[in-house]
Amino acid sequence: MQTVILAAGEGTRMRPLTETVPKPMLPVADRPLCAHAADAAVAAGASELVVVVGYEAEAVRNFFSDEYRDVPVSIAVQENQRGTADAVRAARPHLEGPFVVLNGDNVYEPAAVEALFEAAPAIAAIAVDDPGNYGVLSTTSAGDRVTGIVEKPDDPPSNLANAGAYAFPEGALEYLDVGESERGEYELTDVVARTIEATVVTPVTLSRWLDVGRPWELLAANEWKIAELEGRIDGDVAAGAELGESVVIEAGATIEPGVVVEGPAIVRSDAEVGPNAYLRGATLVGEGCHVGHAVEVKNSVLMAGTNVPHLSYVGDSLLGPGVNFGAGTQVANLRHDGADVRQTVKGERVSTGRRKYGVVAGPGAKTGINTSLAPGVVLSAGARTDPGESVSRDR
Repeated sequence: MQTVILAAGEGTRMRPLTETVPKPMLPVADRPLCAHAADAAVAAGASELVVVVGYEAEAVRNFFSDEYRDVPVSIAVQENQRGTADAVRAARPHLEGPFVVLNGDNVYEPAAVEALFEAAPAIAAIAVDDPGNYGVLSTTSAGDRVTGIVEKPDDPPSNLANAGAYAFPEGALEYLDVGESERGEYELTDVVARTIEATVVTPVTLSRWLDVGRPWELLAANEWKIAELEGRIDGDVAAGAELGESVVIEAGATIEPGVVVEGPAIVRSDAEVGPNAYLRGATLVGEGCHVGHAVEVKNSVLMAGTNVPHLSYVGDSLLGPGVNFGAGTQVANLRHDGADVRQTVKGERVSTGRRKYGVVAGPGAKTGINTSLAPGVVLSAGARTDPGESVSRDR
């Protein structure tokens, strides 16, 4: 079955990490975010991937090329991001017969996507404690057929939240020309509503699913997928370094003497760690990164080309490409009152839902020596701090 991967979005809630990298290409373990959706589709038996691109399209296009894991790839361009139905409409010229739609910024269990393929026409759902915050599926009393989707209802008809993955019949290609919604977009849920009216649609309940829209959700995606990696050592590891079982050292990476990597962790190609550095938790050290002497990195994502050279602590944080932390930079990742850490997203201060959460540093941000960064601080792309500065507000 053909599978549409929606990978055109700008990712404004993920700023500043998406200033130079489109959200679908943000790193999750050993591959981009959107590759995990593609992998799940390939494992389920997709006959072709139709990848819809838009913002920073070339990065996504170059990653997939004409073929991905022996499955042919077609590229569709959504010129303006006007909603999910508009995105699938951009893919329509490539589609023949039934098709599946997956969000390129969602992480799925491969077995769940396979179940979606087998149950088609079908909608993926996830059981949640607070369904009123989601689009909620209403079903027959037997729970074997979807009868509708209600957006953020005061009185939810079930606890099944719409997980945004669909297996459509061929007839749904005719339903894509929907009208604008109240928020001025063309919504795929309107296409789903017409499909439900026309045929039997089966709910497929997922055991695990993650919508990666904000920085702390990217951290959670890495925690999930890094934990699934099988340990292997392909790079250069000095005598005296200590590596745990769930550690990946890619070819071209260098681990210096005195380094301890507890794992699960991955050190990508051309990265250098040490001497005497300490990596623990679900940590990603990206391509070309440098983690130097007496640096501790815990449960964090360091994107390509980032440097934390010496005498620093980075915990539960996301550092964009080309970040440089001056010697002695310390990240605080726990509030003294024990409350969840909050972060600003699109001008609004919101809870991350995490007791331990550090900072987000945009591309090219730099700190002066002995900088202290408070929990939830966001450093914009190219931001600077002075030596010895204590930063408690976004910079």
